[in-house]
Amino acid sequence: MLRRDTLKYLTSVSILLFTGLLKPVTALARWNKAAFNAVDFNNAISAYFPDQQIQKTEHITIGVHPVVENGAVVPVKINTDLPNPESITIFVDKNPNPLIANFDLFPGCIGFISTRIKVQEPSNIVAVVKADGEVFSKSTFIEVHEGGCG
Repeated sequence: MLRRDTLKYLTSVSILLFTGLLKPVTALARWNKAAFNAVDFNNAISAYFPDQQIQKTEHITIGVHPVVENGAVVPVKINTDLPNPESITIFVDKNPNPLIANFDLFPGCIGFISTRIKVQEPSNIVAVVKADGEVFSKSTFIEVHEGGCG
């Protein structure tokens, strides 16, 4: 019976994919190709937040060690106490691709993310938080002894 059930399941999924009723996850994701492919920090941030004024704020905290031995694995925590955070985006200004990640937050979520990023050389890590329709940023500089983007 196990073999028959497996074949039924695979056939059903194949039919759903073929007819388009079940879409791949990548088709559902928003992808800002220009921003992720940008090789310059200013181009990446302006492509990701076009026609938006980015305000500097102290309401964002970037938790990262100021000196990192290995840039291939840099733990980063970003926290904000801004009301109604919608997204948190991370840039590293001197990386080959400065836009590192974007995290869309559901309504009611706290403004906190924790992740690991790659940093090629001593750079500014820039956290950009969209909250209540406005865009805020804060940056912090880190030293990297061994680059992680190569």
